[in-house]
Amino acid sequence: MIEAKNIVKSYGDLEVLKGIDLQIKSAEVLSITGASGAGKTTLLQILGTLDKATAGKVWIDGIDVFSLKQQKIADFRNKNIGFVFQFHHLLPEFTCLENVCIPGFIGKRNTKEVEKRAKELLQFLKMDHRMQHKPSELSGGEQQRVAIARALINNPKVVFADEPSGNLDRENTEELHRLFFQLRDELGHTFVVVTHDEHLAGLCDRSIHLVDGLIQQ
Repeated sequence: MIEAKNIVKSYGDLEVLKGIDLQIKSAEVLSITGASGAGKTTLLQILGTLDKATAGKVWIDGIDVFSLKQQKIADFRNKNIGFVFQFHHLLPEFTCLENVCIPGFIGKRNTKEVEKRAKELLQFLKMDHRMQHKPSELSGGEQQRVAIARALINNPKVVFADEPSGNLDRENTEELHRLFFQLRDELGHTFVVVTHDEHLAGLCDRSIHLVDGLIQQ
């Protein structure tokens, strides 16, 4: 599903990633761990096409993503990649249903089809009773479920999650962990999860550990 070759990322004289080689299988749940500053989020952003590597290549589903022009990368990202972040990034002025629909509307999909799929996802995630609520009316765990539904609205090939449980209590964290594996098993999504949570990392199909910009062997 994803192949990265010799990924290097520098900011001026600071080399954050120093030659990462990585392969991720379809429907795999992979965790990326490491101390703060090890390069975890930088690697996730490059794999997710949010940032470009200084050197190296990334293929997603056989496509050399950084050979595409900027607009084509954005279109590819919208259709094939979902994101879940620690702080949810839901738009406060919109309802849960509207927040979930936004990537589908950006992708210029049929409005009724997008809304139907959004309702199905919210029902699957046990949030159908909250569709018309604003984010401020939800708990942290509920907001994260809405963010997951939004990440899945375009049926992406891969979902990247950056510290998704970092803002949740233990009960909601464990529920979120179970949800990722349920989604993988039932819908076939690939998950790449940056986490400090050793429990989540241990549950994943595979875990890689970054130390000073390199995968620790």
